[in-house]
Amino acid sequence: MNIFADFNGRIADIIDKLGLKAADGAPLDLTRIGVEPPRDPSHGDLAANAAMVLARPAAQNPRALAEQLAAALRADADVASADVAGPGFVNPKLADGYWHRQLAGILDEGVGFGRSAIGAGRKVNVEYVSANPTGPMHVGHCRGAVVGDALANLLSFAGYDVTKEYYINDAGAQMDVVARSVMLRYREALGDEIGEIPAGLYPGDYLVPVGQALAAEFGRDLLQKPEDEALAIAKDRTIDAMMAMIREDLALLNVHHEVFFSERSLHAGDGKAIRAAINDLTLKGYIYKGKLPPPKGQKPEDWEDREQTLFRSTDVGDDIDRPLVKSDGSFTYFAADVAYLKDKVERGFQDLIFVLGADHSGYVKRMEALARAVSGGSVDLTILICQLVKLFRNGEPVRMSKRAGEFVTLREVVEEVGRDPIRFMMLYRKNDAPLDFDFAKVTEQSKDNPVFYVQYASARCHSVFRQAQEQLGRASFERADLKSQVSLLADPGEIALIKKLAEYPRLIEGAALAHEPHRLAFYLYDLASSFHAHWNRGTDNPDLRFVKVNHPELSNARLGLVQAVADVITSGLTLIGAEAPKEMR
Repeated sequence: MNIFADFNGRIADIIDKLGLKAADGAPLDLTRIGVEPPRDPSHGDLAANAAMVLARPAAQNPRALAEQLAAALRADADVASADVAGPGFVNPKLADGYWHRQLAGILDEGVGFGRSAIGAGRKVNVEYVSANPTGPMHVGHCRGAVVGDALANLLSFAGYDVTKEYYINDAGAQMDVVARSVMLRYREALGDEIGEIPAGLYPGDYLVPVGQALAAEFGRDLLQKPEDEALAIAKDRTIDAMMAMIREDLALLNVHHEVFFSERSLHAGDGKAIRAAINDLTLKGYIYKGKLPPPKGQKPEDWEDREQTLFRSTDVGDDIDRPLVKSDGSFTYFAADVAYLKDKVERGFQDLIFVLGADHSGYVKRMEALARAVSGGSVDLTILICQLVKLFRNGEPVRMSKRAGEFVTLREVVEEVGRDPIRFMMLYRKNDAPLDFDFAKVTEQSKDNPVFYVQYASARCHSVFRQAQEQLGRASFERADLKSQVSLLADPGEIALIKKLAEYPRLIEGAALAHEPHRLAFYLYDLASSFHAHWNRGTDNPDLRFVKVNHPELSNARLGLVQAVADVITSGLTLIGAEAPKEMR
């Protein structure tokens, strides 16, 4: 249960029972009332703004209205007290019995606690990574992969119907370059002397096996074919090999897409899909022939001082109109985006989310405009920009250059520090903030390493149960037994821990609606901190220890609290894509 939504509803019922109306006699608009955690926990457990947002339309004094609401809340059996603060905040403090029921509810739901229906089955497409198939994944792709995957997991947990998608950029000049690079490796595999890889081609050794595979399949036959035909074959084999490598690299990071969409499919049949998409925009009045004025600053690749086929994107919120067909009849890169977005709309997606790198910030307005034009405003489009990740090793920067073949691969990072530290730390900053990733710090076993601190809390929870089995002589603990005793929990630290657990459903809904999976990492660290702090109190005060041999009922209650902490940590780490360990090795 979302306790904040629960009391939002209770306050709405109070307003109804009080017969409060707008000054003109109309019903009050309750959509703006909200119940949140108070900024200062000493003020209470909740902070409600109802009196402040309703006072003016109801022609009442905010403080006086707040006093009416507080008085009504005091009559609620679940409310221990209700005070008025500031200009009219109502701050209820909830009875311990209410928190006991919350804990019992968590134990009933287990790792499903926090699951929400706010998505109502709405179809969402989350596209992320979408790297060119020109080589293995490097660490620059890592952040977008984690953000996109965790966001998709979060949205699914919040009740959305989510599809994880990868757009294969397998068309364009880069694929020609990689095909020529592979042809050199093919000749090398045949024993030819190729010398130094020419500038402008891909020098990475990862293309060597592709060249060897071509040599094994074709012998010297490719050299006898026309260049265009040989390059086409090399391109096909290279794309297949690179995508197999990319899938393997992503799997190491626990990233698995459900759909892989080929850009080349949009160009098939002389660009049939692209032409259909442009025709659709033409019928809607968004296409015209014209010239674009010279851009200020650096000229984009698709700018021409000639008449082109243009998308009237300024009519739907863009800064400038966008070229789709060049003066020579060839498509711009953006033309494929038009067809691709149209395909997503036709597949029935209501929300489109793109997770892109920092170098794609210029795409935001044009893609938002395109979504409005293609869907008529029926589809919501969100673009999340992931800022750069800077690699460090013991404080010293690690340099990389993909084109020079000296980049740090995603595989290398996973093999050195492990999947879980990468996934957690890539979410320990909001996606639009730069992130420093130090190999030494993310493997450090201390409170300063957030992923270790959270996973250590999970392991501690399980160690409590192992100790309880030994000290109480019991092989297992049934949830029903743990739940039945929770009313014995009375220590303020125990109640505070339940309160922190009870925030989880609101956290899930808020993070899903805001498309901010980093909130999960922050919350888990705070929960782990609360649990470790309570553990330390038991170290100093034996009366607060989780296992009381001479009081099995209280032991059950406290073990129920530990189980709930383990459940929520397991749930959150699973959404992040990391493991909730039972012991630390």
